[in-house]
Amino acid sequence: MTGYGDTYYARTLADGSQRPSLQGAVTADAVIVGGGLAGLTAALDLARAGRSVVVLEAERVGWGASGRNGGFVGPGYATGHADITRMVGAERAQVLHRLSIEGARIVEENIDGLTMSDNKRVYGKLSVLRYHDPDSLERHCEMMQREFGYRLEVMPTDAVRAVLRSPKYHQAIYDPASFHFHPLNYARSLAKAIEALGGQIFEKSRVTGCDLDRAEKTVRTAQGEVKARDVVLAGGGYTDELVPLLRRSILPIATYVLLTEAMPERIAEAVRTPMAISDNRRAGDYYRLVDDGRRLLWGGRITTRTTEPRRLAQMMQRTMVSTYPQLEGVRVDTAWSGLMAYARHLMPLIGQLRPGVWYVFGFGGRGMNTTAIGGRVIAEGILGSSDRYRLYEPFGLRWNGGLFGVAAAQLTYWTYQAMDLAKERRAARVA
Repeated sequence: MTGYGDTYYARTLADGSQRPSLQGAVTADAVIVGGGLAGLTAALDLARAGRSVVVLEAERVGWGASGRNGGFVGPGYATGHADITRMVGAERAQVLHRLSIEGARIVEENIDGLTMSDNKRVYGKLSVLRYHDPDSLERHCEMMQREFGYRLEVMPTDAVRAVLRSPKYHQAIYDPASFHFHPLNYARSLAKAIEALGGQIFEKSRVTGCDLDRAEKTVRTAQGEVKARDVVLAGGGYTDELVPLLRRSILPIATYVLLTEAMPERIAEAVRTPMAISDNRRAGDYYRLVDDGRRLLWGGRITTRTTEPRRLAQMMQRTMVSTYPQLEGVRVDTAWSGLMAYARHLMPLIGQLRPGVWYVFGFGGRGMNTTAIGGRVIAEGILGSSDRYRLYEPFGLRWNGGLFGVAAAQLTYWTYQAMDLAKERRAARVA
């Protein structure tokens, strides 16, 4: 048993070895609560700077969204650049987007620098429209080149449908620098690198209490405690009530993923590119070929329901077949869900709660790059080498609205669904 549940990533782990739980008292310069990618990135950067670090993980390293997502790495946030500009102004929005680009590069640099031979990168991502609008894509590509020197290309409808055999698709943006990979192997490689630098990582070590008011903080588990000058809270979608203010600042949002059976010939009738693919809807589909094209990993849908649906596999299979009818009858090998942390403003929650108490979570489904830059700027803050974490201060710890917030989030999603469907129907009538 891996302790990760039955996902594609757990089935293809390069190394499933388990780490011990915390026993007794430990002292360190910094303790990180949460063994996801944000916490691991912060811990690695601190260990590289010579700080002693302890990571406490309630389950396994990368157990949450960090190790069960789509595996797409590219720039951007859960909300768009135009919305960020409206919230903080053009100058700060530009800096924030550059940080998101840096986050993707951090992942690349870690893969290269740590010689992760168990993590093949496949470059290229297609962001596909489900209605005709090439002009908006051209404007977006021009803006990205002008403002950030970031190259994107518009792919016309006939070229899109040559590789994605679905009449639902129109134009796409091609991003040659984005890539997909194995996020769970990546998380576990980060953990090994931390340990190689003297850091300690404890699994099955849920934090049950803490004293954060003194210069030396104390974080307690069922069978031990860690004393440290700095505490980093990096819980993600599984954040509990340890620090109530943090839990009340996010909504746990579920998304779903399936893995098909090995049917390379049938899958090739639908998807004829190894690139990562997503569509432009608020809660659109995202998918990619895995296992050398023999299987399809397909994700999508979001809901405020945090329990897994009984007929999850069938539900996701219907979604897949609605886009690719030629995949009718291709069986689902396994399906799983995961919780993402969304703030009301859809931006990451990164900052300092009080002296020596830091938080980094709330990545809203765009965590492969933002966990990396979030972990880095928090480590820089602890080290005193920069105050870049302050760039995220405008996106504060706002109350999530409680039950009203949950209902509002679900209603917003349904509204976006209806709007997206209306656009698709108009496109179909024009065609």
